[in-house]
Amino acid sequence: MPADETAPEPVPDTVPDGVPDGASAWTGSDLAATPERWTHHWTDRELADLFSLTRGIDTTDAGPAPAQLLGPTPDDTATSLTDLADRIRADLIEGLGFALLKGYPVGEIDRRTEALGFLMLGRLLGSLRSQNAHGHLLGHVRDVGRDPTDPTARIYQTNDRQTFHTDSVDAVGLLCRTTAKDGGRSLLASATTAYRLVVERRPDLAPHLFEPIATDRRGEVPDGAEPWFEIPVLSWHDERLTVIYQRTYIDSAARFERAPRPSAKQIAALDLWDDILNEPGVAMAMDLEPGDIQFVHNHSLLHDRTAFVDHTDPERRRHLLRLWVSLSGDRELPPVFAQRYGSVTVGDRGGITLVDTELCVPLLPPG
Repeated sequence: MPADETAPEPVPDTVPDGVPDGASAWTGSDLAATPERWTHHWTDRELADLFSLTRGIDTTDAGPAPAQLLGPTPDDTATSLTDLADRIRADLIEGLGFALLKGYPVGEIDRRTEALGFLMLGRLLGSLRSQNAHGHLLGHVRDVGRDPTDPTARIYQTNDRQTFHTDSVDAVGLLCRTTAKDGGRSLLASATTAYRLVVERRPDLAPHLFEPIATDRRGEVPDGAEPWFEIPVLSWHDERLTVIYQRTYIDSAARFERAPRPSAKQIAALDLWDDILNEPGVAMAMDLEPGDIQFVHNHSLLHDRTAFVDHTDPERRRHLLRLWVSLSGDRELPPVFAQRYGSVTVGDRGGITLVDTELCVPLLPPG
C-alpha cells in the first residue's frame, strides 16, 4: 500500500504506560504443552441439558430468527449449563482469551439439533449477533469459490490463508463439522504479547498502532456511514489493551479515494506487527477436529486459519459452523468502536446490521 509521506503524525490520546500484563499475555510455546488449561470435555449431563433447550424452537432456513435465540436466557436453564457458560465467559474475558470444548456429538444427532444446540450455547454466553448483511446468526465457514482478491469477498469464503485478524464482535465461536484434506489449522495469538515485542524492538513505532486507520467494510455499509471505519489497531481504555485488526481490509481501504492514507510510520508499525504475529512460538496452532468447539475473545486475541486443500467429495469438504456473540459482563470499549459495533453497550454490541437486515438462522450452508 502506498504511504502518504506528507500526512501528519497525530499523537494518540491514550497509550499505556509500559506494557500491560495479564492472563491473556501468553505465547504459543507456553500454552501448547498444557492443553488442560484451555480444554473442557463435555459431560453427558451438560449435553442432555443443552439439547433440552432446543425443544420447541421453530426455525427454518427461510424464516426469521426464533424468539428463543433472541430473548433472555431461559429461566429453567440447568445449573450444569450456567456453570459451563460462566467458565467459558471467564476464560474469554479474564483468562487466556479462548476456550476449547471437545466431544460435541457431530454426526450423531440430526443437523437441526446440532445447529440449535450450538446456537443455544452461544445464547447462554450473551446475545447472538448478525455476521453479515443477510442477518445470519449462524454462519457457515466453507470455501465457496470466492476470489480472495475481490474487495467484497470475505476470506472465510475461500481456501486461502486468512492472516491474523479479529472479528467485529466480542467473541467468535466455531464448531468443526468436517475437516479439510490438508491444512486449515487454527492459529491464535495474544495482542498483549505482540505489543510487548513491538515495544521491545521498535519503541518508536509502538505509538503508531494507537492511531486511527481506515479499514474497509467490504461492501457492508450501514446507512449514513462511510464504506470504511477509522479505529486504531490498539486502544488503551479502562486499563485494558483492546485490539481490532484485519490487514487485508486496511490495505483494501485504499480503493476509496476519500479514505485517509496511512503514514509511512503506520505502515512500518503494521509490518512489524504482522512479522511478530507470524514468528515461531508467538502464536499457538491447533487442529480442530469434528465435534470441537472453539471460542475466541476478539478484544484480547487475534486468530488466523492456514490455507487448505479440500476433499473432492462435497459431503467431506471442510465445514465449520460459526457464532458471533456479544458477551454478558465483557469489558468497556472506547466510544470509537461504535463506528463498527453500532453501540458500545456491554452485551448488546457488535455484528453487521444494515437498514434492511432481518435476523435469520440458515441451518444448512448455501449452495
